[in-house]
Amino acid sequence: MWVVKLGGSLLGTPELAHWLELFAHYSDGQIVIVPGGGIFADAVREAQARSHCSDEVAHRLAVMAMDQYGVLLAGLNPALVTARSELEIAERGWQHRAIIWLPSAMVASDETIPANWQVTSDSLAAWLAAKLSAEHLLLVKSRRPDTAPTSAESLMTSAIVDARFGDFIAGGSFKTWLLGKQDFTEFSDGLSEEKLEQVGSAVKSVA
Repeated sequence: MWVVKLGGSLLGTPELAHWLELFAHYSDGQIVIVPGGGIFADAVREAQARSHCSDEVAHRLAVMAMDQYGVLLAGLNPALVTARSELEIAERGWQHRAIIWLPSAMVASDETIPANWQVTSDSLAAWLAAKLSAEHLLLVKSRRPDTAPTSAESLMTSAIVDARFGDFIAGGSFKTWLLGKQDFTEFSDGLSEEKLEQVGSAVKSVA
C-alpha cells in the first residue's frame, strides 16, 4: 500500500491531471490519495481571522476542507473513488480502484490528533500511512529540495511540511519520499520503489 499526499497547490496546474491519471491507471487498489487543503483551507484561515473561532474549530473545518478538495479531485477523473473509513478503503482496494481519502470522519474519531494548525494534511497523510501499515508515504509538492536525502527537521524549518510532521513519521514502518509536481514524467512505465529511489527525495525521520 502506498499513501500519496497531493498538495492543494497543484490545483489549476497541468501536472495535477497527469498525477491523477497515473494513479488511476497503476493503482490496482494499492494507492490511497490524501488531498491537501488548498484554497479550501485558505478559506478556513480567512473565516477564523474574521470570526476569531478557536484553533480546534478551525482544525475541524480545515480537515473538512480536505474532504472538499478530495471530492473535487474525484470529479476530475472518473476512475477515482472516495473512501471515508478503513473499511471503505479496504473495499475500494478489493475493487482494484484508485482511492481518494476523505479524512474528516476518521480524524474526528481520534482524539490523540492535535487539533490545531500545526497538524495539516502532511501529518494526517503520515497518520494514515501508519494506520494502514503502508510501505511508502509520498508527498507531492509544487517544489522539493534539490538535495536528497533530506530531513524532516529541515522540511519543517522551511515550512515545506507542517510543524508536527516529524512526530508523525517517527517510528513509522513506511518510507517517506518528497516529490515535485513535475516528477510524474518519471513514472510513465508504472510505480515502483526503484523509481522512487531514483527520482524522489528520501525523508529522514527526526532523531
